[in-house]
Amino acid sequence: MPLAPTDLDLAQRLSRLIRDVPDYPKPGILFKDITPLLGDAAAFAAATDDMARPFEASAVTHVVAIESRGFILGGPIAQRLGAGFVPVRKPGKLPSATRREEYALEYGSDALEIHADACDSGARVLIVDDVLATGGTADATRRLVNALGATVVGLSFLITLSFLPGRERVAGTPIHSTITF
Repeated sequence: MPLAPTDLDLAQRLSRLIRDVPDYPKPGILFKDITPLLGDAAAFAAATDDMARPFEASAVTHVVAIESRGFILGGPIAQRLGAGFVPVRKPGKLPSATRREEYALEYGSDALEIHADACDSGARVLIVDDVLATGGTADATRRLVNALGATVVGLSFLITLSFLPGRERVAGTPIHSTITF
């Protein structure tokens, strides 16, 4: 049985299942590996339940999840909310007409794409990803959804890295995070 969202023990219990991997994918980065959490059925269910819970009354019609770990979390969240699932992917990975949004990285830029017909102006969208760090991918995804005419009702993350500026970058949109480091 998942713990209530106000129970601090949930974040503590789940954070114990997240493995720190130093110097991955490059030196100086401390990667938060969520695969041990995903491998624990009860913890996985508790995490996705917690990520969905704040948006149960938001009439979410679509969960837009960011490649690739966001997909793992977004599917169960969409099912729990009775919403459709929409993938946001790196360029060239979607098979039909797309909208593209570029965003800045520390050194250079990247881009994300969404199907042009993924949702319409009446859609109410929850954006889901595993980690909110600098906020670049979340902000680019928010801009993609807005470009389709849909309404972003919130952003839900398994983890927020509070020492990075992600929250500031996506300010103005309700944000939920199950675990904060």
